[in-house]
Amino acid sequence: MGGLIAQVGANNRGLAREGLRALNGSVPITPLDLPVVPPLNGVQKELAHFGVALDKNIPSKTATNLLIGTWNLRAFGGLTRSWESTRGDSPKRNWHAVACIAAVSSRFDVIAVQEVRRDVTALRTLMTMLGPTWKFMTSDVTEGSAGNSERLTFIYDTDRVQVSGLVGEIVLPPAADGPVEQFARTPYAAGFTRGEVDFLLTTVHVLWGASPAQRLPEITGFAQWMRDWADRPNDWNQNLFVLGDFNLDRIGNPLFEAFISTGLWPPTELNNVPRTIFDASGANHFYDQIAWFSEPDGTSLLESMTYTGRAGHFDFLPHLYPDLTRNEVSWRISDHYPLWAEFTI
Repeated sequence: MGGLIAQVGANNRGLAREGLRALNGSVPITPLDLPVVPPLNGVQKELAHFGVALDKNIPSKTATNLLIGTWNLRAFGGLTRSWESTRGDSPKRNWHAVACIAAVSSRFDVIAVQEVRRDVTALRTLMTMLGPTWKFMTSDVTEGSAGNSERLTFIYDTDRVQVSGLVGEIVLPPAADGPVEQFARTPYAAGFTRGEVDFLLTTVHVLWGASPAQRLPEITGFAQWMRDWADRPNDWNQNLFVLGDFNLDRIGNPLFEAFISTGLWPPTELNNVPRTIFDASGANHFYDQIAWFSEPDGTSLLESMTYTGRAGHFDFLPHLYPDLTRNEVSWRISDHYPLWAEFTI
């Protein structure tokens, strides 16, 4: 097991911690050359309306709840250091877009992020905007073309959760006839605590491949590895969650059946929510998931924490960039929606 633990922004002010707040006063330029206060004539007004939409769609943080999220942020790497991108800018993602991503991320106690790239400029800027109580842990890049220069990352609010000390990357053991093919992007696991309760999150971005058949071995191997981990006695395996982009198809499809075959089960509240901004029909795909282990009769195996029955996605499209196409928005925010689930501790 291994990984990179990073802490950013101890002396920086953030845009938000529980939604975006109005900003005022003079804020010095940060080491990232980021003017923390956005232009008053547009961006702040939009962010204020965005915060209202978030209030209506994602539960507030309380003393007893735990909010876990997951979000595939498309090619989250480089950044144009400006509040407004021009026609020739590459990438199109800028401070404005990251401020919107920060507003969403701040609603969760911990969020797993997929597609963080080798270049962590956008990630560091996001942490600056979230503020000094927010920290992150990120994996190394999985080398090779299938790895796509991607990291897997957890971002968490230290006012709400703490790291437990466990962090690791999942490596499959050799088979009887020799080495096995490893994951295209190595799944990343991290332990967290809230009060006296430990919980473990493992995030993954399954290889898309040329066909669903190419995804099946990774999904099957991952589900079985997690089941074996859950069953090992005297191991650090309390309250195991899996979350991320599994590139699953529909319920009943072989990919989905492989995912749930070992007892992993996502909440039914996520069954009919769209996963991507191009999934207009609502329930076409099940790419992104949040799941945990249950008994065959459906009894949850979570200990000292309970699913509240509330989970969902957040559709940011109606609230941002009204003059851009969906594809243009996808390169600024993402082509995936964030998913979330709520628990009581």
